[in-house]
Amino acid sequence: MGLTAKIRTRDGWAVSHAVVTVTDMTGAQVVRAEADGEGVVRDATALTPGAYTVIVTAVGYAPAAASAIVTASGRADVGTVTLARQGGTELPPPGPWTIDPAHSSVGAVAQHLGISSVHGRFTEFAGLIEVAPDDVTKSRVEAVIRAASVDTGNAMRDGHLKSADFLDVATYPEITYRSAGLTAAGPDRWTVHGELGLHGVVRPVDLDLAYLGTGADPWGGTRAAFRATTRLQREDFAMYYNEVVQAGIAAIGTTLKVELDIQAVQGESLPQL
Repeated sequence: MGLTAKIRTRDGWAVSHAVVTVTDMTGAQVVRAEADGEGVVRDATALTPGAYTVIVTAVGYAPAAASAIVTASGRADVGTVTLARQGGTELPPPGPWTIDPAHSSVGAVAQHLGISSVHGRFTEFAGLIEVAPDDVTKSRVEAVIRAASVDTGNAMRDGHLKSADFLDVATYPEITYRSAGLTAAGPDRWTVHGELGLHGVVRPVDLDLAYLGTGADPWGGTRAAFRATTRLQREDFAMYYNEVVQAGIAAIGTTLKVELDIQAVQGESLPQL
């Protein structure tokens, strides 16, 4: 096998129509191969040992280049090449963007018994993103989540999470987030600074944000995609419940990994489909 590579989007999806071109140090093309349906490239052309340049292209994505060293085996394993959506190095056009709950997810992961993870999500939420026209660092986002919409796939566990031990949804029905600006953390990555209101406590919480790109949808609108993550400590929001099962191991971990996959529609409202 001469060349192997995996082509992925920034959020891990395969790019099945990618084309990989390999050139030698003189710029001459030595291999051209297409990715399969899983975004994997396999080409059996034996390569002469030396240094090569690997260029990956795909319609709708910005090209990516990588270096590869071929050993005496004649093989080059490029590994995973990540493609960004075309135009994904800037924020979307200025103005309001409405979060589309039907094509977004708000999830959290907690450790269970010290050996595995429990995944949950909130099924009811809404939000608005405002991209500032002149200074993108002044862009803002506001979102509200219905606490009682928590869903971990287990009714008994969900009932416990809604109780006073955790979310106490009867007293605090909403979870809110309001940003206060953002700073650049890379070509298409940002840190969102804001305040999270959870369980009656409001605390500063930063989100690590990746902008995945903008594109047209089938209904005549424009959509932008983002992925954001953060970590929360339950104690910071007055949720102290902790059952120790054995040898000091907690039944439920105190750290929550929050994972947001957001799709927003340009404008102040969602389209009427």
